[in-house]
Amino acid sequence: MAQDDDTAFRPRVGRLRSEGRAARGRADFLAAVRTQVRRQSLNPGKRGGNGAGGSGRRFSSESGASSRAGSASRSGSTRGVGRGRGASFVRARGITGWRHQVSGARRVTVKARVVRQAGKGGGAAAHLRYIQRDGTSRDGERGVLYGAETDRADAKAFLERGAEDRHQFRFIVSPEDADRMDDLTDFTRELMTQIEADLGTRLDWVAVNHFNTAHPHVHVVVNGRDDQGKDLVIDGGYITHGLRERASEFVTLDLGPVSEIEQRRKLETEIDRDRFTRLDRALLDQARDGTIDMRPGSDMPTSDLMDRRLRLSRLAKLERMGLASPTAPGRWTLDDRLEERLRNLGERDDITKQMHRALKARDKGTAPTRDPAHFRFHGETPEKPVTGQLIDRHLTDELGEKLSLVVDGIDGRMHHLRGFDHAQMEDIPSGAIVEIAAAPVPDKPRPSDRAILAQTEDGIYRPSAHLERMQLDRWSVKGTPEDLIKGHVRRLEALRRAGVVERLDADRWRIPEDFQQKVIAYDAARAPKATVRLLSAFDLEAQIGSDGATWLDRRLVAGVSREGDRVEAGFGSEVGDALARRQKALIQRGDASLTPEGMVRYRKNLLATLEGRQVERVGQAMAGKRGKLWRPLDRFETIQGTMKGPIDLASGRFAVLESGHEFSLVPWRPEIGRQRQKEMAISMDEHGGISWELGRGRGLGL
Repeated sequence: MAQDDDTAFRPRVGRLRSEGRAARGRADFLAAVRTQVRRQSLNPGKRGGNGAGGSGRRFSSESGASSRAGSASRSGSTRGVGRGRGASFVRARGITGWRHQVSGARRVTVKARVVRQAGKGGGAAAHLRYIQRDGTSRDGERGVLYGAETDRADAKAFLERGAEDRHQFRFIVSPEDADRMDDLTDFTRELMTQIEADLGTRLDWVAVNHFNTAHPHVHVVVNGRDDQGKDLVIDGGYITHGLRERASEFVTLDLGPVSEIEQRRKLETEIDRDRFTRLDRALLDQARDGTIDMRPGSDMPTSDLMDRRLRLSRLAKLERMGLASPTAPGRWTLDDRLEERLRNLGERDDITKQMHRALKARDKGTAPTRDPAHFRFHGETPEKPVTGQLIDRHLTDELGEKLSLVVDGIDGRMHHLRGFDHAQMEDIPSGAIVEIAAAPVPDKPRPSDRAILAQTEDGIYRPSAHLERMQLDRWSVKGTPEDLIKGHVRRLEALRRAGVVERLDADRWRIPEDFQQKVIAYDAARAPKATVRLLSAFDLEAQIGSDGATWLDRRLVAGVSREGDRVEAGFGSEVGDALARRQKALIQRGDASLTPEGMVRYRKNLLATLEGRQVERVGQAMAGKRGKLWRPLDRFETIQGTMKGPIDLASGRFAVLESGHEFSLVPWRPEIGRQRQKEMAISMDEHGGISWELGRGRGLGL
């Protein structure tokens, strides 16, 4: 066949160019072709596959997907994809084998978590703030949030785009040899571009590089919608293996394959580690009924990289740890909980390092190293109250939202406590003096639950009937009856989701006979296991020279009865020195005096005097800045205004109540703090107690 200038093929020789958008376009086109082919194969009798009984519903039922992926598939977000985006990649690797498992591939650890409704309750915002915290960048500064096309991403805009998403993806990508890589940012962008090609959609993602641990790693957060605005569902196999496959490919391409000498050297470094290693995994795979036969000529698997000498060396280490024991020459038995105990040891070692880093950061490297024997590791609830200085907070699981706290206790010990919500720690600064104790367990139902039960007849509660009774006795009701009934209905909706009550229709709820016991158990399960009480927002040095009623003053006034929990070691020794210096400062100011016997006598009503003195000084200073009149709150007086945020003084935390031309400082209460930016009236009784009313006619005493 003759060729002319229009049909002739002319190869163009040149360097390889960046594929960028072109590769993504080809991937989208191929994904669309595969989608149509699957639709036709699954429903050959219909053209297209979007009609009634089409491939969307039929495919989700035949794929064996989970209920979450299946529901998304039926909604159209993964139509034509077997078990979510990336399923075809997983099936292909199932045939050809995973490349990251072959000899020479660079190891990459990938941790993943899917968070439901991450935009609700501030959890996503708290997570982003945490991964951008100070000390995580290469130079020890604050972590920088970046994206696909920007070196400084807007966290607020990212959160707004994902506020209504059904879920959010969080990944930690940690190459084993990340310290040898030139640029983690370029690596992350290349990896995410390849993931987009595999999934057939653009992704809305941000990332932060962390260099604050022995292994540099990347935190990646992905919003839960694809480029069509539908729920993003990713195949579980792709999350488990596909991400690691792609990351391993890029690291191997960047650093080259791992040589046998390099691999052997890495394995040799794992022999003496107090954590679960690849050598331990090999030993467990070799074990038969908990016994390993290392005798020459046994059926031990042959491997050039994990030979008999490495395994014997690791077994000797496990023997010293009490996790393995020889039963005969060349034969060993392993502890039944070997993996669990080694992983716990590794976690404990990571926590210990974190506590040492926190101490070093607080003292700027000047304080002596603490003995790990004085470290105490608590679960969610300490057995005894822990009082001390808050020196660090970090995520218990870097993919989660629960916080762990490091407290330098006055008992001379360092305490690590876990399982705290961000809301509990939102207003508590680092370096503050805190007390952490077990939270009281709810032992009686809420007032709203008691009201619902009182209006229940024959096991049925009717909101309309309850409203009618409230309106008849309106004079005795604190608040608007309509608002109170709406609150009861919201409470019942929450209890319905927990399986406590049953909704029969819009105006009938079935209340079980054991309603009280169930609501108490429900509240106990949802309540925080421990409480964090702020004792002082100021460190010891700031309290010594303060003119307010400090935490040190409270301990001095309490005397010996409060000193029984302090030990002359660690932070307890620092507190003892600070108490002595504060006592001298009070004597010099005339707030305390020495008796002939050498005893210290404090001014009558010392704490109230110091607090009033500081509040007046700060109030007058704030009046000059705000251009408003400062009005002190006296006993038997009521003031009205808008509740503003808290202000921390050495005397404690105070709330700012501001009206049109004046403002007041009132003692802070958690109940008041929940009513920020709302109108309220606050009164003080003869004993200094605070009561407040939200709006008009709604009261609650404190």
